[in-house]
Amino acid sequence: MTQHLSPHLLRELRSDHAGETGAVYIYKGIEAVARWRGDVELLNFAKAHGATEADHLTEVTIWLPASQKSLLLGPWRLAGWLTGALPALFGRRAVYATIAAVETFVDHHYQQQIDHLHEFGGPEGLLPLLIRCQADEQHHRDESAALAGKCLGVLTMAWCWTVARGSSAAVILARRI
Repeated sequence: MTQHLSPHLLRELRSDHAGETGAVYIYKGIEAVARWRGDVELLNFAKAHGATEADHLTEVTIWLPASQKSLLLGPWRLAGWLTGALPALFGRRAVYATIAAVETFVDHHYQQQIDHLHEFGGPEGLLPLLIRCQADEQHHRDESAALAGKCLGVLTMAWCWTVARGSSAAVILARRI
């Protein structure tokens, strides 16, 4: 599969791999706090979403040569875990708002890659994978946004802004390192 990947697609898949790694750890962080707090609803949410992200990670890993993986996977795991655990300390709505913010960014990130493949083409099978991953992320975003509700506090909005900007910075780094 990898023999047909342009340098651009390799960079994008590296960022996808790093992002899906971070996403798996977001849900591990949520799970840890939910288990500690005895919050079964949040634990079930994290397990269900985390399973989807783990599937995405497996699929992206198939496409990305091992030599092209980000050298920063350790920091991505830690950042992901903290991105999940910290809002979980403040309750479900903070988690749901965080997930909605992350998935809004991820939806746009996948859309850029899908647009690139529509314009320039790419190896068979990659476009359907990205479309499928994007659809899952959109579902996570919409579900989380509905659960978070519309009236978010200033601190939650500031946190979500920070998470979205951090996601953007992480993609830039993962494309390069």
